[in-house]
Amino acid sequence: MQPPPALPPIPQLKTEARLLRKHSQAQGQPISHSTALERIAQYYGFRDWNTLSARATNLPDLQVGMRVEGQYLGQSYTGYVHGLSACGINGHRRITLQFDNPVDVVQFDSFSSWRQRVSAVIGADDRSPQKTSNGLPHLVVSPLL
Repeated sequence: MQPPPALPPIPQLKTEARLLRKHSQAQGQPISHSTALERIAQYYGFRDWNTLSARATNLPDLQVGMRVEGQYLGQSYTGYVHGLSACGINGHRRITLQFDNPVDVVQFDSFSSWRQRVSAVIGADDRSPQKTSNGLPHLVVSPLL
């Protein structure tokens, strides 16, 4: 089972709604902008656009020193942002995380490889664009609220 998609910023959510409207129009099934917003909210697991918008607005931006949680190579972690810098275009950033407890990144019973500090590139959605063989992002980062 895949985790729910990460919550992008409001401008990206609105862009997704516009693209959904455009796609629906091209399929001969036009929908209103408000319907597109509601469908985007449902996709992200929210009851309606207002609820999604409120949640997305309240998400703090990642900062050095911030407490975070998430998944690294399929393993859950908590820790803090040790380093963060812009990386190229499209909102990509290089992030370095310090885990509270080392994470075993190997899935074999006879071998372990523990990591306590990792670096990766993440997109504007706070997920790495690189994926494991089962389709999950290498890294998912969420502020610990």
